[in-house]
Amino acid sequence: MKKGWSRNYLLSSVLVLLALSVYAVFPIEPDLVTATEKWKGVCWVGSRSPLLGPELEALKATGADALSQTPFGWQTEKNNPEIRWEVKNDSKWWGESSNGIKATFDSSARHGIMNMLKPHLWVRGSWPGEIEMKTEEDWKTWFDNYEGFILAYAKMAEEHQIPMLCVGTELELTSKREDDWRNVIAEVRKVYSGKLIYAANFTEYEHVKFWDALDYIGVQAYFPLSTKEDPSLSDLKSGWKKNLANIEKVVRKYQKPVMFTEIGYCNTVDAAVEPWVWPNERKETELSEEMQALCYEAFFETAWQKSWMAGVFFWKWYPDGKHRDPDFTPQGKMAEEVMQKYFSAE
Repeated sequence: MKKGWSRNYLLSSVLVLLALSVYAVFPIEPDLVTATEKWKGVCWVGSRSPLLGPELEALKATGADALSQTPFGWQTEKNNPEIRWEVKNDSKWWGESSNGIKATFDSSARHGIMNMLKPHLWVRGSWPGEIEMKTEEDWKTWFDNYEGFILAYAKMAEEHQIPMLCVGTELELTSKREDDWRNVIAEVRKVYSGKLIYAANFTEYEHVKFWDALDYIGVQAYFPLSTKEDPSLSDLKSGWKKNLANIEKVVRKYQKPVMFTEIGYCNTVDAAVEPWVWPNERKETELSEEMQALCYEAFFETAWQKSWMAGVFFWKWYPDGKHRDPDFTPQGKMAEEVMQKYFSAE
């Protein structure tokens, strides 16, 4: 063996061993997935009466090309496994009835607007994230009932050819039951051929273990962005950094694109501190279109730029344009101008 060759061989061996030891400590993570689409959406409020026509034209003018429709199921309390739902057309809210959902879908499709059907559970005196049964028997009953609820809307979505279905929203304590959820998703797949997503609360999505069974990772993205009373755009963008890094860990693990199934900010000075707080709890808070618009700008300059971002749905959009103050909707406010700027640029 030649001396030079031996030296090179020894050096190569050392480098290989060094690389293996480094990999053992710092394993190479798979590349982040790149989304092949970008839904520019809003969360559409189901109206009491049929649409007149201009409602969807006003939405289209913002550059939006997607909306989510939200029919409801009802649970009397968080520990009660019984769930009630109505798919018939006798709903008090036309926009949440089968006819209303189909008419909204048909009308929006004519404007080139895509749809996601996103059924919610309304829990009296609580919210879906606190649903928890007291016994295994009750858990079985709850999942049987929930499966019936979501399958009813899965069949509707298939019948109307709605391209995306959200199988659950903010069911934080139930989502720990991985096997039960995989069974529900499998049953939905049997009757629905479109894309599936689950809308996990921003405190929940990292703990969901069934993302691989879905087409997207869905996040209700009400992340707090600042603790300051008057944060700047730079402060808000910095507030996204840790949240985006955590989302990317989940993206790397499951290799699925992400949609923000909900995101929103009230037109109040504290919008960035606790974005999830309902407007009726902010009645004494100073109004601020500027802060709401800054929060929108921070989102578009950070999360919206990510390769894995497949879409967003802003909470919320009223067909008739009417709203209260404070409120989440960007309609008629500076936030709508920000939304239109970025949606129209795509």
